[in-house]
Amino acid sequence: MHTGQHYDKELSDVFFSELNLRKPQYNLNVGSAKYGRQTALMLAGIEETLTKENPDCVIVIGDTNTTLSGALAASKLHYPVVHIEAGVRSGNKDTSEEINRVLTDHMSTLLFAPTNAAFKNLMREGFKPENSPPYKLDNPKIFLTGDIMYDNNLYFADLAEKSKNSIFRSMSISKDNYILATVHRENNTDNVERLKTIFTTLLRIAHENETVIVLPLHPRTVISLEKNLPEIYKELLTSNYIRVKPPVSYLAMTFLIKNCRMVITDSVGLQKEAHFFKKPSLVLRKETEWVELVRNGTVKLVDAEEEAILKGYKEYNDSISAFDFPAFYGDGKAAEFILNEILLMCEK
Repeated sequence: MHTGQHYDKELSDVFFSELNLRKPQYNLNVGSAKYGRQTALMLAGIEETLTKENPDCVIVIGDTNTTLSGALAASKLHYPVVHIEAGVRSGNKDTSEEINRVLTDHMSTLLFAPTNAAFKNLMREGFKPENSPPYKLDNPKIFLTGDIMYDNNLYFADLAEKSKNSIFRSMSISKDNYILATVHRENNTDNVERLKTIFTTLLRIAHENETVIVLPLHPRTVISLEKNLPEIYKELLTSNYIRVKPPVSYLAMTFLIKNCRMVITDSVGLQKEAHFFKKPSLVLRKETEWVELVRNGTVKLVDAEEEAILKGYKEYNDSISAFDFPAFYGDGKAAEFILNEILLMCEK
């Protein structure tokens, strides 16, 4: 099922065509809306579909509004919820993602934690690793699995390298010689001062260091820039060092991460994927879900603060080769383990 929460072609349709995925049997076409309306539309559509299909269990992943709606609909109808990427916490309940992931975990029967930190978070919240089957909502089971996104990156990295190497030519960039930057979180796009600081600082980094920054822009970010900061947006579009692009496909983004020098982002997933490819990240937030990366030194939390961003850029740029990138996210076989446990539960 596709709720339609993400509906831009490069954020939705391209995954099915590019990665050779079967098209979803159901698409709710919810689109964008305020949190309450969007969640309500998803909840009604998912409930109707579950009633029709009568599944053995419902699998949800991550921390989106879709994740929460799927878990809520399933648990109310007494279908076991399987949460992939369980236990992840930023510690900031001002964000909808944190609310979504906490609530989803406490409606789940099988919880698959991608990291040691996530597994320990679940134990702190009362989940017991010693629980034995049969598993149910009042007797859930938590597992430390590794991260399926790492599985994905291992699987698709070679395909991305082969199919997207024309990006170098089309963007006039070369390996390890550009920064990849993304900005899309609401607290950055909807706060004009934060947005202004972020993009003026990116322009400063690019021009003062004669460094190319590849900047795939989310539709939300473009709308805010056009409305609130038209002069800065014009400067981004006309700069010799900024490559403004619409959202890129999964394989194109994989290629860009793998070949960049460093990442500047407010994305949850991108900082982790950068680690997979041994790239450091400056994170435009006050906190991160991937605390192990901060402790390791390969993620720096710079928020929307000009001096912190500039300092972080200089430190990384001067010493990129000195960093170590431990295997925090498993052995690339998380999906096999997860599927086996789902099948065992459904057989019982």
